[in-house]
Amino acid sequence: MTAPTRTLIVDDEWMVRATLRTILEAAPDITVVGEASDGAEAVELARTLGPDVVLMDIRMPRTDGLTATERIARLDRPPYVVVLTTFDLDEYVHTALRNGAVGFLLKDASATDMVAAVRSAARGDAMISPRVTRRLLQKFAGPTPDRRRDAEQRLSVLTDKEREVLVTVGRGMSNAEIATTLYMSEATAKTHVSRILAKLGLANRVQAAILAHQAGMLD
Repeated sequence: MTAPTRTLIVDDEWMVRATLRTILEAAPDITVVGEASDGAEAVELARTLGPDVVLMDIRMPRTDGLTATERIARLDRPPYVVVLTTFDLDEYVHTALRNGAVGFLLKDASATDMVAAVRSAARGDAMISPRVTRRLLQKFAGPTPDRRRDAEQRLSVLTDKEREVLVTVGRGMSNAEIATTLYMSEATAKTHVSRILAKLGLANRVQAAILAHQAGMLD
């Protein structure tokens, strides 16, 4: 039996933390191991509790969620961070992803989506609010001539199979979906994705998806 996903909730409002705890602990495969009310406390608890996933608010006193995400990413065994916020401003999305977050959800997401985000993050997959994804790709992933040329040059280090996997990542598929689509095991799909990120020097699957869009691979 697989151990439940150990999750840390970070938000400066206790009612939000309580609501998130109720939602997550209703799932049999998720357990909440701690709560933090600001980014500094989040970093300390991430270090001492060793959660698998952190649900991270952005605007908090002392240390904000974006800074905390960056510090958590530098831990020896960093957990996956899903940024959860009421703010869907572009700069927050870009900074969160650059700082190491693997997911970005708005607080008006459904309970089902919140649980799915934790499960997805625990697998190393990315989950981002569809509304945010559309804005992100429209603004930053359009295959303009310069972007396309630069993206294609970066992707030249990939093998044909890795490029094939990258297309599925760009379409938002999970490792399980990639495995089914490309007729490989889920472990092999995960290995390919990890290798792609390493070769391209990317922090997460969302950045890989953006690069695939910029290169015109999904046209």
